This record gives sequence, structure tokens and C-alpha cells, in this order.
Amino acid sequence: MSCTTLGHLAIVPRPRPEECADPLWARLRQEAEDAYAEAPALATLFFDSIINQPSFEAAVCHRVASRLKNDVVSLPLIVQAFHRALSHDATIGIALRADINAVYERDPACERFIEPFLYFKGFHAIQAQRVTHWLWTSGERDFALYLQSRSSEVFQTDIHPAARFGKGIFLDHATGLVVGETAVIEDDVSLLQDVTLGGTGKEAGDRHPKVRRGAMIGAGAKVLGNIEVGENARIAAGSVVLRSVPANAVVAGVPAKLVRKIALEGTGETPDEILASLAYESFDWTI
Repeated sequence: MSCTTLGHLAIVPRPRPEECADPLWARLRQEAEDAYAEAPALATLFFDSIINQPSFEAAVCHRVASRLKNDVVSLPLIVQAFHRALSHDATIGIALRADINAVYERDPACERFIEPFLYFKGFHAIQAQRVTHWLWTSGERDFALYLQSRSSEVFQTDIHPAARFGKGIFLDHATGLVVGETAVIEDDVSLLQDVTLGGTGKEAGDRHPKVRRGAMIGAGAKVLGNIEVGENARIAAGSVVLRSVPANAVVAGVPAKLVRKIALEGTGETPDEILASLAYESFDWTI
């Protein structure tokens, strides 16, 4: 395909549908072209981050690296680390696609894929963690810790490189998120701002929470210790959780107590619907 130029920008035409076997990538490129038409002053952002990139994975690497780079670690060095991680662990590429879909599907403020891709620091923070985790497990611990520190500075999250994340993770807002070294977060989990998955200060070794598939932890909640948050459980905003939470349960309070256990059949209410119906100011914390 031939290229045209706009000032110093090289414009690579969007592939025709038959040339693109990646619907997500095709949609993201189309959204970038549409955004450029609406906001040409941001041409460098759209072209460098998306339109001139060869693939979705390469574009994610470039975008996150462009936010993490500084005088100590250059953009090419971080991009290279991302590409090494992707080439050695195919699950990372699968996960980052599931992550952007999770934001699009679960965030009511998200109307286009380009929004989390370019602007949402929660999406960027989890991709940074994926590369720091790979570096950590590959023995490059100083590089992992430096990028983790840099990610904390840029995205206002503090996620230990050793923490283990599944795919389809939604970090809403992300500001103030803290995740400890031995935490495990399974697939399709949603974590809101100012959540802590931490230790109690009285434990050593395996000392952080295990959050199972589909759970949601509300803003400001603190989950402390080597305890389990069960599948599809919901933790209300501001709660302090010191004991394991059953699957399909809604808990709230300080310390958190069971508000309701969701029956798998019967009312048909989902955990999210029950959580949304609660008036926090009316909780009876003695239940």
C-alpha cells in the first residue's frame, strides 16, 4: 500500500476489510481515523499510537511505553520488553484483548475502544503490570521493580510485579489501587478506585487476598489477609474485609458482613442489581 504524508506524519491507509483478519484492530483503526477527522490537532497521537502501528499488540506496547518512558528508561527499551514478553507468553496478547473488551463492556462511560486504549490509566496500568510480572518471573527483578515504580508514579496504582492477574480485568479509574505481592486476581474481575488487596501486617509468606472469577470490589474497599473473595461476589464501597467472602455473596460494612447471598435460581437478581439497590446510608452494621 502506498503512503501519503501530513506534515511530518506518514499516513498508512487503513487496510480494506479483506486485508484485515482482526476485527478489533480494524475497529480501533477506524475509530482513530474518525477521531482524527474530528480533532486534527491531535494527529500525532492518533497516527503514532494507532494508525501507523502494524498490529493491536504493537500499538498497546507503544502506547503504554510512551506513558512510562523517561530519562532513565527509553521508549524503545520498554517496547522491547513488551515484545519479549509477548513473544514468550502468548497468554499476554490474549489477556490485553480481553482487558480492553472488559472496559468497553463494563464501563458505562466508555463508548469507543479508542477511549481506554488512549486515555484510561486503568487499562494502561494493567498492561504495565503484565510486562512487569513477566520480567519478575523471568528473573529481571530490578527492571520489573523500576517499571512498577514508574507505573505507580504515572498511573497512581501500586501493583507488585509478582501479583498474578487473569484476563478480562477492569480497573475503573485505578487511582489509589494497591495490590500485594502474593495476591491472585482471576478472570473477569472488576476493581474500582482506592481498593487495597493487602496484608494484615501480622503475616508472612502467602499473605494477600485471592479474588476469584467475576468478583467486583467497590471503591475504597480494603481486603486484607490471605482470604478468598469467591466467584461473582460483590464487596460494597468502603468495606473492610477481614474474612473470606462466599461465592455469589454481597458484603458490606466495617468490618464487612454478609448482606445477601445470591441464589443461583429463584429471584433472578444478579449481584450487581442487588448492590445497586442498596442505600449505603441505611446499612445496619450490626447485622
